[in-house]
Amino acid sequence: MTTAVPITMRADPSVKACFEQICAEIGLSVNAALNIFIKRVVRDRKIPFDLAADRFYSEANMRHLRASAAEARAGHVTEHELIEV
Repeated sequence: MTTAVPITMRADPSVKACFEQICAEIGLSVNAALNIFIKRVVRDRKIPFDLAADRFYSEANMRHLRASAAEARAGHVTEHELIEV
């Protein structure tokens, strides 16, 4: 028989409450849902969903924004047409 080891984690109270509600609607306990997640990570050796950083905050874009802001502060503003989307 396997002995379970407790895991302690912190979560925002409102997020935790929503997670508990969703688990209940699915018919799972929070413990069961987290065990499913953990077993999936171990089995697949990866997080079971895509994780990506927002490209807006990439170093290349931040350099571009800093340079554009510096040009604007120096009075070198270029007018351009707005693009309709």
